[in-house]
Amino acid sequence: MAFPITRPRRLRVKENIRRLVRETCLTVDDLIYPLFVTHGRGVQSPVEAMPGVYNLSPDMLLEEAARVVDLGIPGILLFGIPREKDETAREAYDDEGIVQQAVRAIKKEFPELVVITDVCLCEYTSHGHCGVVEQGRILNDPTLELLACTALSHARAGADMVAPSDMMDGRVAAIRRALDEAGYQDVSIMSYAAKYASAYYGPFREAVGSAPQFGDRRSYQMDPPNAREALREIALDIEEGADIIMVKPALAYLDIVRQARDAFNYPVAVYNVSGEYAMVKAAALRGWIDERRVVLETLTGMKRAGADIIITYHAKDVARWLREG
Repeated sequence: MAFPITRPRRLRVKENIRRLVRETCLTVDDLIYPLFVTHGRGVQSPVEAMPGVYNLSPDMLLEEAARVVDLGIPGILLFGIPREKDETAREAYDDEGIVQQAVRAIKKEFPELVVITDVCLCEYTSHGHCGVVEQGRILNDPTLELLACTALSHARAGADMVAPSDMMDGRVAAIRRALDEAGYQDVSIMSYAAKYASAYYGPFREAVGSAPQFGDRRSYQMDPPNAREALREIALDIEEGADIIMVKPALAYLDIVRQARDAFNYPVAVYNVSGEYAMVKAAALRGWIDERRVVLETLTGMKRAGADIIITYHAKDVARWLREG
């Protein structure tokens, strides 16, 4: 019988050979860890739908930040849970707001840790929408001023990067202008450039209590069937001054990640969102999957699709697993 001359299996027979020819390598340098901060002291309130994730008071947040630094994770993404919510999201842009307090505390203790702040209003509004509401409509342009004020407040507190997640038209330009005019030219913008109106966000809304009190967010977040529109959104954000572009969620939108990687010579981030995390955790807790292998395979797939940065609630576990080898 004729034997094959080309045998791809030759390069798979031993682990060290596989390592030598591996095309995509996931490292701790790729990771950002999202954290939720709330008012109080000694607070470590578990998020039921996200095992291992907590709402933390600033003192507990510092303990978590210390673990993040020890694991070599380069950055965190902060979300705030206000003391009170109102129609104009006042705590979002209050210099004494919870995120602003947390940023100051973290930068004092861990100045080299990259602190990124989510810039949105939904966690802070009584109606749960990402912008100013008038007669049931989410108003785009009046929202831009509040978003710019929020980003500027975060920059004053010491944030290294701001991440607008609202999907209002023109918000990157408004934020860039406000930062530059106030002398914060070095504060970068990681834009949620292609953020879809996704069902994968459910557990996050439990964590921060941001579910809309009426309607939904489909009038401003992207329609899931659309891909070409995502490239237009990304191009607009780059034109307005975004330094990093993001696709959110990750798993169901890896085709968008690949298209973004091919079309734009900019760093691409993905957000491995709460619903993706919760599904893996639920299956793992029931013994249905090997959590470590599934998580590493999933995040490697995100990087293979073109992501430079992966925002994930698995970050601490992944950092430990990568260290173990």
